[in-house]
Amino acid sequence: MLLFTLFGHQVFGINVLKIKEIIPYHKMNMLPGSHHAVIGVAQLRGQPFPVIDLAKALSMPKTAELSELDNYSIIISEFNRSLQGFLVNKVDQIISLDWGVIQPPPSTVGRFNYITGVINRDNRIIEVIDVERVLNEVAPPKDSTGQGIQLTAEQVEAIRDKLVLIVDDSALARKQIIQTLATIGIDPLVAKDGKEALDYLNSLQLEGRHVDLIVSDIEMPEMDGYTLTRAIRKNADLASVYILLHTSLSGAVSKEYAVSCGANAALTKFVTEELAEAVLVGLCAISE
Repeated sequence: MLLFTLFGHQVFGINVLKIKEIIPYHKMNMLPGSHHAVIGVAQLRGQPFPVIDLAKALSMPKTAELSELDNYSIIISEFNRSLQGFLVNKVDQIISLDWGVIQPPPSTVGRFNYITGVINRDNRIIEVIDVERVLNEVAPPKDSTGQGIQLTAEQVEAIRDKLVLIVDDSALARKQIIQTLATIGIDPLVAKDGKEALDYLNSLQLEGRHVDLIVSDIEMPEMDGYTLTRAIRKNADLASVYILLHTSLSGAVSKEYAVSCGANAALTKFVTEELAEAVLVGLCAISE
């Protein structure tokens, strides 16, 4: 987890696996017609990317003055298959932690609506930024409803009477996944983190119901997607569940580890058609 500050003493965190580089602030070209939090466009080895003033994006009461920017840093991240930079006041440190120590945010931080979890460490509270929500509001993706997906007879049969559970701590991500699955006729069950999902699965078992496929985020408070996957594979009654891990982390490392933990497949967020197709592949596989 990379820790940093914006203003004052409040410490924020972002998954270090999303970080490409950290560079000093430098003057850059403005992007006409962009969101007010986008302060310009920079380049990383010839690849342009927007730079977002994170304090502005979080609607904080104080943001950087031009005279102060020379002391600021830009965190360059790769998220949802694209590069973006975040202007921050001070990069603090990188800490190693288990995702299980991250707790859901209390209502007292609801004023931001951009916090996905909190960490109590060394007598200070670290607020974990919901980068997905920030990017969706500052640079929303192009609309992709998946209406062009045509189901085969085999896929229609594979979907019939199947229970799908989505697990994600981001309200925005849950909404996007629900909308995507609706385009292929699936109304999923929902859990907000791995612990809630595991409790849900166990309660469904007691009712004699069985989830066929799970679409789970990886980075979540209380219990991450890797831990959830391992817990499911240890339960003989749940062993047949098809698990698709859906991550904002780009690259093969997280995907390879996902499979080693017992996932059937892993997919980088967020392309509607790819997610729908991956779910259909999973449902067809368990129907064979």
